[in-house]
Amino acid sequence: MTQPTTIASVTLVEAEHYRWGAGCDGWHLVKTPTLSVIAERMPPGTAEVSHRHGRAQQFFLVLSGELVLESPGGRHVLRAREGAHVPAGVSHQALNASAEPVEFLVISEPPSHGDRQVDG
Repeated sequence: MTQPTTIASVTLVEAEHYRWGAGCDGWHLVKTPTLSVIAERMPPGTAEVSHRHGRAQQFFLVLSGELVLESPGGRHVLRAREGAHVPAGVSHQALNASAEPVEFLVISEPPSHGDRQVDG
């Protein structure tokens, strides 16, 4: 990955898309060697596995809906315009326990790809 040298706008239509879990979607909005910004959408009743990142810290910002972040420190319910910082090394699991989809941003520094360790 090379570092961009100009400002570039990004839309979800143009962003690199991927599917994960049971019908969840992700779009890479920023993908550089030092920063990752991903827009994600989780349908009702979906969850990722509990995991941690050895190097990457992350920030989750809810755009719409309700996201639950579970960690050994407790259960954090985040609604639109609310966020949470997950330091590197902290186990966490994102889930949508609501009846509506949830859309949120995941900002990782450095990028978390290849840095994921599944708990258990």
